[in-house]
Amino acid sequence: MATGRSLAALSSSRAARPGPLRPVAWTPRAVSAARAAPAPDHARRLVAEFDPAVPLEAAVTPPSGWYTDAEFLQLEFDRVFLLGWQAVGHIWQVKNPNDFFTGRLGNVEFVICRDASRNLHAFHNVCRHHASLLACESGQKTCFQCPYHGWTYGLDGSLLKATRISGIKKFNKNDFGLVPIKVATWGPFVLARFDDESTEGDVSDVVGDEWLGSASELLSTNGIDTSLPHICRREYIINCNWKVFCDNYLDGGYHVPYAHGALASGLQLQSYETFTYERVSVQRCESTPSGSEDFERLGTKALYAFIYPNFMINRYGPWMDTNLAVPLGSTKCKVVFDYFLDKSLLDDQNFIERSLKDSEQVQMEDIALCEGVQRGLESPAYSIGRYAPSVEMAMHHFHSLLHTNLSG
Repeated sequence: MATGRSLAALSSSRAARPGPLRPVAWTPRAVSAARAAPAPDHARRLVAEFDPAVPLEAAVTPPSGWYTDAEFLQLEFDRVFLLGWQAVGHIWQVKNPNDFFTGRLGNVEFVICRDASRNLHAFHNVCRHHASLLACESGQKTCFQCPYHGWTYGLDGSLLKATRISGIKKFNKNDFGLVPIKVATWGPFVLARFDDESTEGDVSDVVGDEWLGSASELLSTNGIDTSLPHICRREYIINCNWKVFCDNYLDGGYHVPYAHGALASGLQLQSYETFTYERVSVQRCESTPSGSEDFERLGTKALYAFIYPNFMINRYGPWMDTNLAVPLGSTKCKVVFDYFLDKSLLDDQNFIERSLKDSEQVQMEDIALCEGVQRGLESPAYSIGRYAPSVEMAMHHFHSLLHTNLSG
């Protein structure tokens, strides 16, 4: 038991302690500095096993560890996903005042919202009191109230109310607003940037050049715009690394005649062509003559654009669909499909249902392929592979961009 003397000493010791420190504001710069830390040796060795300087005809693919290793995935989050602009949603999700939607990328929880003045905002979806998540899924709110202790924030991120804090000292609620994230739009897409401190001003005018580079004009003049209403969203949990799904997309139609018989019958695969840009690759293919059952859905030409690192835009006939591959682990990902359609066909439910059914068949076929590839990547029989030089240029381009980020 403590004596009176020891209690007095303890009291004196407490009195001598400095008061609470003023909270240090979180900044993206601090997080960026943390992400600049050296990569683990194992992950660094895996990066070095791929050499993008080797010509495509002689190149080998990245080692299987790129697709199975947990440390490697963490390096991807730090140096790929949380740097630069990332597609996170579409404008129809925040069309009206008070609309919001949430998401997660690695350990970053975020919320995108439109306030009553129609200004678009993005924040870390974390209460500044005791770290509870604030919002769930999507919907409409005039404010965000923490479900844990009731702290309430405006859609501009300001702290409106901190409950039951009477007696608190050195507290300024202006220091405890939601942590902002830079947000912008390009065409119908909502983009976020987690590594940039500047959140003021309209950045939409320059985001196209930063996100798409010289491919920006090509995409904007090929029907990728805000004119197509959103029809529906479908999400798939796939037991494969996120890059397996991207690789499948980027093989220049190589797998189509073997895996997608119905789709192949609607395409002139000999017309397939691939173009690469700074951070974008574009694949184009003509459709078969109008006798094909798929012609009405596919139109005369299909365009498939891959925006590094994980966003895909498919424009064909009256349709546009997008695919976002989100890592859930080193061997699991979620792929989000959003479908958009020309306004003239919004009332044609038979056409919509038939088109979505055809698309679903392709997705199921691709999921089976991707999950089979992942199991093969985990086999001791496989380490590296080769590229088919005449068709897999976009895949090699993707791997080279990854190498640049990961080795930086």
